[in-house]
Order: sequence, then C-alpha cells, then structure tokens
Amino acid sequence: MSHTQRQSHHHRHAFLDFHALEREGLTLLSRRNMLKAGLAGIAGLSVPGLLRQRAQASAAGRDATDGKSVILLWMTGGPSHIDTWDPKPDRPLENRGPFGTIATKLPGVRICEHLPRMAGMLDRFTLIRSVDARHSNHEPNMVFQTGNSEAAPRINPRGRLYPAIGSVVAKMHGPNHAGMPPYIAFMKSRSHLAFGGYLGKQYDPFIADQATRLPIYTNVGVDTGRMTDADLFRLPLGLSEERIRERRTLLRDFDQLRNDLDASGVMEAMDRYGQQAVELIVGRRAQAAFDLSREPDRVRDRYGKHLWCQQALLARRMVEAGAAFVTLDLSYHTASGTWDTHGDNIPPYGGIKKGLGPLLPLFDHLITTLVGDLADRGLLENVLVLAMGEFGRTPMMGTQDSTDGRNHWPVVMSMAVAGGGLRHGQVIGATEKDGGTIKERPVTPGDLAATIYQHMGVPLDATYSDNTGRPRYIVENGHPIRELI
Repeated sequence: MSHTQRQSHHHRHAFLDFHALEREGLTLLSRRNMLKAGLAGIAGLSVPGLLRQRAQASAAGRDATDGKSVILLWMTGGPSHIDTWDPKPDRPLENRGPFGTIATKLPGVRICEHLPRMAGMLDRFTLIRSVDARHSNHEPNMVFQTGNSEAAPRINPRGRLYPAIGSVVAKMHGPNHAGMPPYIAFMKSRSHLAFGGYLGKQYDPFIADQATRLPIYTNVGVDTGRMTDADLFRLPLGLSEERIRERRTLLRDFDQLRNDLDASGVMEAMDRYGQQAVELIVGRRAQAAFDLSREPDRVRDRYGKHLWCQQALLARRMVEAGAAFVTLDLSYHTASGTWDTHGDNIPPYGGIKKGLGPLLPLFDHLITTLVGDLADRGLLENVLVLAMGEFGRTPMMGTQDSTDGRNHWPVVMSMAVAGGGLRHGQVIGATEKDGGTIKERPVTPGDLAATIYQHMGVPLDATYSDNTGRPRYIVENGHPIRELI
C-alpha cells in the first residue's frame, strides 16, 4: 500500500468498511488487527454476516424479518415418555409407573396427573408420541438439536461438527432485528447444547446466563438466595459508548472488555455491515430485552420466581425483541441433566416419583404460562414452541439396581409442540401397549429439523460446506411433519 493510500485510509472511520485486505482493516499481523477481527465473533455473534445475508435475501425477494422464531424447552437428560405424555394406565405398576392420569381437552387423550394445566389447554398443543430417538445420546446432546442422526460424538468422531438447528437459522435466516443475537441459549453445561460446528463459531449461540440477573440454584434445585451479576454488557470504568465508536480509542481500550466475551470467532473480512456489529455491543435493544425489571410486576408474578420460569419469560422477551431461536437448558446440574431419572439410589437424578415428580408441576406451569403469554401478546402464531429431551426412558422401572428409576431408551420418545401457526389439538403417532416401541407414524430428527426450517422460511434444500469443502444438506432423511402443516 502506498503512503498516499494509507493517509487516505486513515482519514476514514475504520468501522465503515474494515478493509479486509489492508493492515488497518482485517489482517492478523498484529494484536490490534486480531481485536478488529474479533468483533466478527464476539460472544458468538457475527452480525455483519447475518446482515449481509438479510440484504441478499431482500434482493432475492425473500423476507428475512418475518418475525418467525423458535423457543426450545430442552428437558436435559431425557424425560420419561410413559410418565408424562404417553401414559399406560392399564399396565402393571412396574410398567405404568407411580403416577395417575387425567383427561384432557382432547377427547380420549390422557396425560400424567401432574400436568393438569397442560391437560386443560391441550387444544393448543400437539403431542408427538412416536419420535424415533435411535442414535441419540447425551453429553453432548446433539442429535435432536441438530436434526442429524450422525451428530453423535460418542460414536462418531465428527459428531460435534454438525451445526445446531439454531445455528443454521442464525446463518440462513438471521435475527428478526439487527440489534438482537439470532441464536440465544441459557446454558447450564456446554455438553447440553449443540453449537455452530461446520458453520463456524460465529454461529454459536449467544450464552445469555450472565446477561441478566437470575437466581442461582444448586445442582439439586435448591435456591441459594443469590443472584447472578448480569454484567455481560457492563463496560469497564473509563470505557464509554462514545469511545467504543471512536476507532483509535477502541483499538487502545478494546482489550479491557470483559474476558468472558469470546472474541475467537472465525476471522472473516468485514464490509459496510461492520459498523452495525458495533451497534449490537453498544446498542440498547439487547440490553433492554435482558432487563426483567422492565416487565410489569403482574407478568413477572404470572411466570413466578423460579429460575427456569424467569428464563422462559426472558425467552419471550428475546423473541419479541427480535431473536430467532432461543434454547432453555432445563437442568440444575452440569452432568447428564436433571431429567435423567435413573433412580433414587443414583443422586442427583432421583427416580420417577422423587426425581421426576417435583419437575412436572414446575414444567406444567412454565410451558402453559409461556404459551398463554405468547398467545395473549399476539405472538403465538409466529413463535414455535418445542419441548423435548434426548430420548425416552425404559418401559420397565427398576433399572440399575433401583426400584423406581428408568434408564435411557433411545427407541422412542414423546415431545410437545405449540404455536408457529401450525395445526394443533392432536396427537401424532403411537407406541405399543407397553410404550417400548413405535407402533405407528415414526417421526425422525430430520423430520423435526425440516419442520422448523419450513416454519423459519429456510429452504429445505439449502447446504453448507464441511471442513473439506463438501456440501452438506441442512436436512438429511427428513420431511416437514405433514400433520402439523
């Protein structure tokens, strides 16, 4: 570069273009250039790329700001289908389990007695009782969060590289508002989520736990009375928003930003959308969305003070503000997950009665409050709510020397769906009389992914490139669930 060119470049604002091939733009020859590049992936966000996608979508006549979004209630550990949504009341105790059943708003459909609120509004839900969970495992929980049966790191060395459905949505749809992260997660353990994988770190979820004040629970679900600091967006002393926007000061002070922000994302060349990436960090929209004090007391009381319920309220605020995909990791502990109810003799999981029993009324309140609130606010048609875990549980209790637990059962599981403008008030599929195998209408991880992508307006034949440059389809062995469409 000539001296004249450098002088001309220095007179321009660095964030207007980021000049990918120039030293003052995006070259990794110095620490300051790496910091610039880090803006592309800060906290897992690649806003410039997403905004570029939106511009391309608009040029192609496709609306990427349609307000469509997804909230995934991830029941980490694998809830028992027999003791929740697919009860077998006429079977012997060791099969049917300790809970009774109740009638629902759908004639002839019964569910667990500990889900009374859900039973009363089941016309707003669809229960899928024939989900094929083969190949799915946990730690990490990848197959259903990616929609790909090959995403099983325990048996496939490349299993971790398949991108989360939320990551694909982040890349191919983007946020519904440029001031919000596209893919957000509340995470108890990294092994509980799927990430960007082949798509790159810039499509990892924005981990939101430190972005707002939330109660801190022990790994067995006891409220400690303490709260998180909510300091993710807090700027260090002496670093103002105005200074962040000024190039030279940013380059001098950017390394003072909080160490818990991951600035190691893929170093992409950044163009005129780079300025908007800075706006995400210093803008008000995301910070306001994470601020629960802005919510009326009556709404906060409606959700309740429990950690998971507060996160559900935040999920609603996230999609309302413009996020496209939000995952709640419903677990107290960082191991396999709170819903992994092997037996009372296997702490901290517990068995069906003492382990699963206390979770169900809480979950019943959480999901019905969320769905009801979305409906009241006119959001439910656009927001698809999914509730599921990794797999079901064994038909017979008493596994692993317990009398009251159930082991993993990847043969079949149940899940619940609401919203998204889909057809609800139905049960899809069925299991055999003991709940052990699929009787009719198997639904695969690929079917689930295709249904989500269709809801989000993502082309089902879209591809991405793996590390070798080989194109891979975002949907493999799957079709949208026809009964829902």
